[in-house]
Amino acid sequence: MQLFAFGINHNTAPLDVREQVTFPENTVEHALHDLVGHNPIKEAAIVSTCNRTEIYCSTDKPEKAMHWLADFHHIQTRELDPYIYQLPREQAVKHAFRVASGLDSMVLGEPQILGQLKSAVKSAEHAGTLGLLLHKLFQRTFFVAKEVRTSTEIGTSSVSMAAASARLAERIFGDICEQRILFIGAGEMIELCANHFATRKPKRITVANRTTERAQALANRFDGAQAITLSELPEQLALHDIVVTCTASPLPILGKGMVERAIKIRKHRPIFIVDLAVPRDVESEVAELDDVFLYYVDDLSEIVKEGLDSRQNAVMHAETIIDTNVIDFMRWMATRELVPTIRALRDQGERYRRHELARATKLLAKGEDPQKVLESLSNGLTNKFLHIPSSTLNQATVEEREELVDLINQLYQLHRPQ
Repeated sequence: MQLFAFGINHNTAPLDVREQVTFPENTVEHALHDLVGHNPIKEAAIVSTCNRTEIYCSTDKPEKAMHWLADFHHIQTRELDPYIYQLPREQAVKHAFRVASGLDSMVLGEPQILGQLKSAVKSAEHAGTLGLLLHKLFQRTFFVAKEVRTSTEIGTSSVSMAAASARLAERIFGDICEQRILFIGAGEMIELCANHFATRKPKRITVANRTTERAQALANRFDGAQAITLSELPEQLALHDIVVTCTASPLPILGKGMVERAIKIRKHRPIFIVDLAVPRDVESEVAELDDVFLYYVDDLSEIVKEGLDSRQNAVMHAETIIDTNVIDFMRWMATRELVPTIRALRDQGERYRRHELARATKLLAKGEDPQKVLESLSNGLTNKFLHIPSSTLNQATVEEREELVDLINQLYQLHRPQ
């Protein structure tokens, strides 16, 4: 079995491709069981975020895992092939370290990805698909991420997706203190966005969620905020100037018809919508409407790159830390791969020992001279241990002999005669 990772992200695939292969949180364990249970894959973990879907696994047939991804989502493999990256062994290790450290994110240095990786590991643990190799990989990954974040300024001057959403709203409306804001969802991303918008002191904050309890819990954190359910959106949408949405819904929540009706009620006063969900919460046809400013997660990429130049030195330092830890991890993997050979060698030695000991015990029981028995025992062990290497050396071709001599000298710490 070998370590292998593959997937797609914001650098290799557009949003309409990424949203086809996402794994909602409540489906990950089922997907892991399906992947490991029906394929020659020993270990597996799935990382699924708005910017990436990646699978880390231990397998000798990585092509089976890649075919599984397309089959699981009922799409053709050829549709994914142009966007998928394949990362065997060392490349997979380095990629995991860079992702956790925020070097592979749309927002350089953003911390959310680390929590998302930890959630992926917990899901794999619960599913029983996290073995020794992946457990060791992710433990080292979290260690590296911590070292990068504490030893460098990788997160300095970074602009999060939440902050970018607020900045973009200000570019359109100017001061947003007179705007009414609707947040759809109540997860971590919406919470971050709400915190950023709340500092601008908008006129009203409304939180819509499938369950009222979670919406109310978030609304309670802001003065005068109210909570509604998703079923109230058709009536409430027109009352808001800014909409930020990020749910785990597999289907769009805001359709063209609903938004179009809201615009008419608003007498064509513009609505600014930021959709940070993957799959998208807002139908793409909404962008065709006049008086609607619709931005998806990929549209914010230029804003989140602000401050990037000032962090280039931190990036170089982080890459050095990562490269050093990749070398250490590959050494561990190499050592682990030797375990079966070392175990087989020791098992063979143990068989030799038991055979000669049984033979010596029988001779002693017959009354043989103990000194002669010991001599016979030592000779027997010596002959057994040296027979195979001596025979292999004698039967080697001229081309093989030089290499074997060097190996035997190294293994047995011999010195070649001058």
